[in-house]
Amino acid sequence: MSVGSMFDSTKEQVKRSIDIVELVGEYIPLRREGRNYKGLCPWHDDSRPSLHVNPDRQTFHCFVCSIGGDIFSFIEKREGVSFKEALAMLAERAGVRLTSSSGQPAGEPDQKRMLYQAAAWAEQQFHECLMRSDEGEVARRYLKSRGITEESARRYHLGFAPNQWDWLQKRARETRFTQPLLHKIGLLKERQQGQGYYDFFRGRVMFSIRDVQGRPVGTGGRLLPELGTEGAKYINTPETPLFSKSNLLYGLDVAKDAIAKGRAAMVMEGYTDCIIAQQCGLDNAMAVLGTALGERHIRLLRRFADRIDLVLDGDEAGRKRTDEILELFVAEQVDLRILTLPNDLDPADFLLQRGADAFRELLAGAVDALEHKFRQATLGLNAASGTHQANQALEEVLATLAKAPRLQTGGSTASKLREDQILSRLAHLFGLAEERIRRRLADLRTSGRRTHAAAASETAPGAGEPKKLLDRDYLLLEILLQAPERMIESQTQIAPDELRCPKIRTIYIKCGELCRAGILPSFDRLLLEIDDGELKTVLVELDEAHHAKNRPDRNQELSELLAAFREAREQRSQTQRKDAIREAGEKEALDTLSYIIERKRRRQGISDPTDG
Repeated sequence: MSVGSMFDSTKEQVKRSIDIVELVGEYIPLRREGRNYKGLCPWHDDSRPSLHVNPDRQTFHCFVCSIGGDIFSFIEKREGVSFKEALAMLAERAGVRLTSSSGQPAGEPDQKRMLYQAAAWAEQQFHECLMRSDEGEVARRYLKSRGITEESARRYHLGFAPNQWDWLQKRARETRFTQPLLHKIGLLKERQQGQGYYDFFRGRVMFSIRDVQGRPVGTGGRLLPELGTEGAKYINTPETPLFSKSNLLYGLDVAKDAIAKGRAAMVMEGYTDCIIAQQCGLDNAMAVLGTALGERHIRLLRRFADRIDLVLDGDEAGRKRTDEILELFVAEQVDLRILTLPNDLDPADFLLQRGADAFRELLAGAVDALEHKFRQATLGLNAASGTHQANQALEEVLATLAKAPRLQTGGSTASKLREDQILSRLAHLFGLAEERIRRRLADLRTSGRRTHAAAASETAPGAGEPKKLLDRDYLLLEILLQAPERMIESQTQIAPDELRCPKIRTIYIKCGELCRAGILPSFDRLLLEIDDGELKTVLVELDEAHHAKNRPDRNQELSELLAAFREAREQRSQTQRKDAIREAGEKEALDTLSYIIERKRRRQGISDPTDG
């Protein structure tokens, strides 16, 4: 069951309770202009207010970013959360209790709320231990030795877990946070022998891990060797209902505003690297949680950034990790730049030793993903290298190039130029004709397209379709949004599969569902029914396009559109009938020819070689 179907009545309550002007105004200053409001868009470097808020429609739209929608879309985009999370945040703001279609509390919110409260309580205990207790002195000395200031310790809610088996449990005895509850969020472990629990984090500096909304969800613990404890240098909270390292990035809650403003994110490998970078004025820095970046991380970052700078330690392990994730970034069409630091330094050491200006100078020279792949694969190779080694390097580079969708479909001039340069350099390095290398690249792309044909059609909606057909789809829905009473007539005359644009088709299908349920598919109703942010942007753009036009008779225009769809359908039908007749004629001719040949064979006494 979809989120929308579960929470329709709740969404309506929330939407009625919250004014979009007040909501957006809490994030950015707005000024009135006529009936609407304008402000600086938070998703691009906006010097002239381009974010428009419409209080009558309860919508927003940036004419530069082409981002628009309602209160749910705004929170999704601004906070980097899913629709379900945005609904929960706004419901709490409006004082509306989330309920499912059965009338029961949805998703056990009280239990989930208790888990968040327990995680926040534990974070506070560790933080106070670090900042105020005698026990925390050893951790304070360690942080000072790493160059971390007291201000950063507060900003990142750093903490300390004393080297005791039950320190946290003792502090929890006078609270409502039970041992099973603390175990559920990964702070306690069950004893292997006997009953009971023990503290999971002991003798460690605690790096609080927060989600994009700033809620504590987990912890990374750094071992302090001088305490004599055993175990891995770093450990993270295990997977819990709150914590999944494939969905989280350390420090994103602190950096998200700077990232959204500059549309660029900097990803490092360690908690300390991230904190030191922030201290040095690199406000868009964050770190992975002891794992390589994955698809979910990329999708999360793309909510905020167009470019990602990946900063890696200057050791062999750092270079290997880059190679493992490189093709993933290229395939996801992310503008990835890679900076590998010199002399085996990590970012924190480099920044503390050489300063932020030297770091920025290196960052300015960071190479893009394809250039990095070329350099790594061809490192130390020349025309005299072994055939197998050279072929392997060539295939590696071409395989990465083949996964770049922008280069397959007529991407930007800069992308094309970079590809041409790499192919030319490959030809020179390996003494091969450039045309031969291009043919091999074309083969790899063709096989990739065959393998992913269905996915490609979904990720490139409308690709290859005549523009006039796509424009016709948009015009149809634009008019129907203003004349929803004619939607039933349209649904009986135009089937969804006659629409070429997938986004328009999806909205049109939703209109049909509402009509069959006896609900008028108006603009406001569709905004309430549809959760997808991109589809809401389409709705807002169509609504604004209509109001920007002087349409003397939209009913007449709609009638002409319906006639155009009928004519196109009849033409397709005629073409299909002609094809069927031609195929039938060809089959009949082949059958007749086979009959004549068989008759001739029998007259000549030639038997069928397939007869037994």
